[in-house]
Amino acid sequence: MIATILDTVHFIGTNDRSKTLFENNWPLPSGISYNSYLITDKKTALVDTIEYGSDHTYIDTVEHLLAGRPLDYLIVLHMEPDHAGMIGDVLRRHPHTVVVTNARGIKLLDIYHPGIAREQILEVKNGDRLELGHHNLQFVFTPMVHWPESMMAYCTTEEILFSQDAFGTFGTLDGGIFDDEIDPEYYKDEMLRYYSNIIGRYSPQVERALQQAAKLPIRIICPVHGPVWRSNPQKVFDWYAQWATGGSEKGVVLAYATMYGHTKQTADYIARKLSENGIRNIRVFDVSKTHPSFVLKEIWKYNGIVLGSCSYNTGMHPSMHQLCHEIEIMQPGKRNAFLFGGFSWSGGGLKNLQLFAEGMKEKHQWHLYTPGIELPGSPDRAALRTLDAHIKDYTEGL
Repeated sequence: MIATILDTVHFIGTNDRSKTLFENNWPLPSGISYNSYLITDKKTALVDTIEYGSDHTYIDTVEHLLAGRPLDYLIVLHMEPDHAGMIGDVLRRHPHTVVVTNARGIKLLDIYHPGIAREQILEVKNGDRLELGHHNLQFVFTPMVHWPESMMAYCTTEEILFSQDAFGTFGTLDGGIFDDEIDPEYYKDEMLRYYSNIIGRYSPQVERALQQAAKLPIRIICPVHGPVWRSNPQKVFDWYAQWATGGSEKGVVLAYATMYGHTKQTADYIARKLSENGIRNIRVFDVSKTHPSFVLKEIWKYNGIVLGSCSYNTGMHPSMHQLCHEIEIMQPGKRNAFLFGGFSWSGGGLKNLQLFAEGMKEKHQWHLYTPGIELPGSPDRAALRTLDAHIKDYTEGL
């Protein structure tokens, strides 16, 4: 795909609809796009590349836009292979191109693309500038958004922010490339799933990066996944600002693991009681059937979380264990938690959920309203009613 951002700034991207898992972990039901950008000024510069093998016409597209000119610079903002995968092919076609990156990027270049001569690499520091003619690029370091070498490039003359993974999203670009060619709300959900699964762990660093970017007049945002924001970049900026600061709305994500449906009975009872107590946003997931990435996205939205697990080999169910592990990694911030469990010949589901929640309480200020409730076997009405007062107290605290 090619699109003109300005006469001298070009979008070069491709859609990947064959990859089923991003980073071989996160489902891609709507695929993903890889974006790179070519600046054709007095000097030419390619800003990032795409994943190797995702588009066999990529190099020819770059050559078409260069129109016989040499490629002076290859700017590497982020070394993750879905954006740096074509570095080797670009340099084989243009062996005299200067690679522009930072000190940490140089170390990763040596790992992924060994053999690039040191004199062919231009190391930049935070705040350094690269003049291409009319376009003057200033480099803004954003370490751990979401790799240590990550940085952005800001065109001071045209107020364009080349933001690498920041402001990116899952999902292909289905015809529309710019925010005024699409319905931005369509991408918001997958952008939040992208943020909560890929970048969310580093929200403090994202917040600092946004504070730096807020000082700049930004007319266009060019990320490496998803739409280019040229009409209303403030919209996506505001979304990221909310997610990075942990802003959440009133609601509950209820996730449960069950072997034979008994814990599901308890989960449905709790969901109904939450509703009767005035909670309008309730999202219920059977974690054996829903990938953690979709649950995490909802956890990022709401301030309440209810977790329940049957006992499984004296522990919690493996699917719940996986979800808790992902929550620990991605660190969604302060949440109000309520726990429940089910058991037969042994306990363990609730006990291990409690250990998880205590860790989140200590490290991330989770509030645990009660140690939790554990019901035996197939819960009858009397057993379920023992939850009522606890659920009422929990909802009043949300």
